[in-house]
Amino acid sequence: MIQIEHLSVAYQQTLALEDLSLTIQGPTILGILGPNGAGKSTLIKAMLGLLPHSGKVLLDQQDLGQVLQRVAYVEQKSAIDFHFPITVRECVSLGLYPHLSIFKRKSKEDLQKVENAMKLVNLLDLADRQIGQLSGGQFQRVLIARCLVQEAEVIFLDEPFAGIDSVSEDIIMQTLKTLKKEGKTILIVHHDLSKVPAYFDQVLLLHRKLIAFGKTEETFTKENLHAAYGHELFIGGGVG
Repeated sequence: MIQIEHLSVAYQQTLALEDLSLTIQGPTILGILGPNGAGKSTLIKAMLGLLPHSGKVLLDQQDLGQVLQRVAYVEQKSAIDFHFPITVRECVSLGLYPHLSIFKRKSKEDLQKVENAMKLVNLLDLADRQIGQLSGGQFQRVLIARCLVQEAEVIFLDEPFAGIDSVSEDIIMQTLKTLKKEGKTILIVHHDLSKVPAYFDQVLLLHRKLIAFGKTEETFTKENLHAAYGHELFIGGGVG
């Protein structure tokens, strides 16, 4: 269970997020939606302690910042240097390190976790390829595989489907649905409203403050979308 209590974020004199309070019960796949500048990425960065904020974020009654080993985070691809000279296998293996002591070497079991994760996201045939040689979708699948190896209970994804191919998007989404069945809670910043009913159990609609939060079928309504997006709202050609 994730509890957000009176979370606010300010940049200089401007409120980017104002007094957000809600409780997320897992396992679930939650879509964080809103127009550009609504505070979607700001929300997850504040929850993770990457931005100064007021208020509290608790995971099972503990301060989230004190239990970050239970959390995985994939930021926007634009913020990641995928030209770093590292192979797919090596990058996925980085998910092991929160569970390894400084002097502990990777065990056969650890290495098998890496192989299993690459298999699940259909990357075994690319295991020895340098990550800079991958397509955007393939690289995003590498980052998801790294989360699998980390075995985090809560996964934050910031626009994971932006600019990737449909095959990779389908593989990632099926992987995330499998993780939810295994008890994970997954929070996704997302912008393609046409996919929301198929992808998310719950949605959180933002426009610098909470517009609506709840089950997708109850919350993803025309009224709530207009409240969040106003005249910016378009779904597959537009919703009046």
